[in-house]
Amino acid sequence: MAIIFTFLLFFIGIFIIVKGGNWFVDSAIWIAEVTGISFGLIGATIISLATTAPEFFVSTIASSEGFSDMALGNAIGSVICNIALIISLCALIKPIKINSSFFGIKGLMMVSYMCIFLYLASDGIVTKSEGLFLISLVVFFILLNLLEHNKNSSLSNKPTKRKRKKGELVICLFKFIVGGLFIILGADILVETGVEIAKFLRIPKQIISLTLLAIGTSLPELVTSLTAIFKNKEDITIGNILGANILNISIILGTCALVNQNGLIVPMQTLFLDVPVAILLMIIFIVPGIIRDKIGRFTGFVLFSLYLAYIKILL
Repeated sequence: MAIIFTFLLFFIGIFIIVKGGNWFVDSAIWIAEVTGISFGLIGATIISLATTAPEFFVSTIASSEGFSDMALGNAIGSVICNIALIISLCALIKPIKINSSFFGIKGLMMVSYMCIFLYLASDGIVTKSEGLFLISLVVFFILLNLLEHNKNSSLSNKPTKRKRKKGELVICLFKFIVGGLFIILGADILVETGVEIAKFLRIPKQIISLTLLAIGTSLPELVTSLTAIFKNKEDITIGNILGANILNISIILGTCALVNQNGLIVPMQTLFLDVPVAILLMIIFIVPGIIRDKIGRFTGFVLFSLYLAYIKILL
């Protein structure tokens, strides 16, 4: 009976995170609309920051409590899920046209950051100083986005700057604050119940993190990306996923190393299975986008098939 209650709490935690994430995204989009920021930059920065908040809090809470395997599993599992599940589903529904000339640079940056993480973790631990280095990598991503924004400032993909209506600021602040609190609360519930579920099923916590936790915390990216596809805003989808993955690798994994007393302990599975799979999926994702300026249904099918194969290996 207790395990049924634990599973119920787990899904309540996911619901709270998704609801909080939706409010967080709504407030972020409102900020973008009243400032007139381009759609690509919205996806890569404001929305990416908002949608990766669940991963950030779940992983940092897990790491601070000594569960390095859960912290790593959630962060890297989310990177895998973002590409192999979310991008694949979006591409299967509708081929994704690449409009940004910076797609290739951001894609290569994403792969490079994951390779840097693999190098730092090759000795089985990411120290606090290495964590700081990972966090510092986000500066280059911010500078690249500012450069893209300046280049695209006069293009048609820039949303029309609208006037702020009376009372909107209060609603936006409410959604931002309450949404953030919901994400923190839901993240804490997910970590606690995830540990209990792993014990009950006798499955390593890392496997739970790579599957249930990763999918649960990636739901904001999934909802945002699918909504953007249906609204013909492919730039938001691509920008969101690229930005979310770069933030997962730099800020989230870097912070996890900082908040853990012993640094971030990296299991062998992460080095020899999870990270190589993530790099492979990244390459399959960005190469068609660079060569053909499109992520087609065939690429989506390949990514989704690899995701199913990866899950089968884990389980």
